[in-house]
Amino acid sequence: MSQSLVDDQAEAALGTARPVGNGSPAQPGRPAGIRRVLRFLLRRPGLLLSVVVLVLVVLAAFRPDLFTSQDPLRGVPSQNFRGPSGSHWFGTDELGRDVFSRVVHGAQLSLKATLIAVLVAFVVGGLLGVVAGFVGRWVDDVLMRFVDVLLAIPALFLSLALVTALGYGTVKVAVAVGIASVASFARVARAEVLRVRQAVFVEASRSCGARWYSVLGRHVLPNAAGPVIVLATLDFGTSILAVSALSFLGYGAPPPAPEWGTLISDGRNYLANAWWLTALPGLAIAATVLAANRVARALDGEWARQR
Repeated sequence: MSQSLVDDQAEAALGTARPVGNGSPAQPGRPAGIRRVLRFLLRRPGLLLSVVVLVLVVLAAFRPDLFTSQDPLRGVPSQNFRGPSGSHWFGTDELGRDVFSRVVHGAQLSLKATLIAVLVAFVVGGLLGVVAGFVGRWVDDVLMRFVDVLLAIPALFLSLALVTALGYGTVKVAVAVGIASVASFARVARAEVLRVRQAVFVEASRSCGARWYSVLGRHVLPNAAGPVIVLATLDFGTSILAVSALSFLGYGAPPPAPEWGTLISDGRNYLANAWWLTALPGLAIAATVLAANRVARALDGEWARQR
């Protein structure tokens, strides 16, 4: 009996019990889905504001010229330590460089490092969790003991140790932060795989003779991916803080690169007479982290209840 015939029989046995697949009930059209999303956002002004903030940060990372035309590395010494004004929204630093331009261009470095960190944690941690949950037995014990060791080490200390071994730079900081977040992704992925693996539709697929890779790819992974994706959204804000902390300590891109953590570190020596050098980049980081956490909370519970 061919594999395709076995899978067809499994689908027939599942009927409408399978929550993900081609046999699910018809979904509403695209306009209805867009209206539902808009209605969901308009009823939550805080969530709508968070989405706007994240969109602006992403645009600043990929198209900084949309927000400013000034060179973030070029300074005018005669205009140093100018406070926030119409010509310099975030003021100027000790070399006369526009702080707003540096924050906007710094979003590219910080967001790039954050995305790399989340991707490393998502792929490595998700792979460990899926293997541990799906294979089980001694493989599960070995992988979970490794995850327990990672959880026993504070994430920032582990990131510091890794970046010290890897060296300085934006990408290396991102990899260190991502590896430090692997454990949480592995635990969530394992828990979801264990839950889905015991579901009725998975057992029906196995009883019809479906191969393990078919069960994993067509049934287990699609139904276990949701909480892991939500965790990735939530980890986005945490990774921004971790990347900025390492940049603040001097492990990020070398000067004069305008990483967000580096901007705060450079401005801490002038808090007495130029508070904006530290406060305004810090507010940009705080707004981005709070917005990412608000969106993650909406995806985790509010959107599911709305549906």
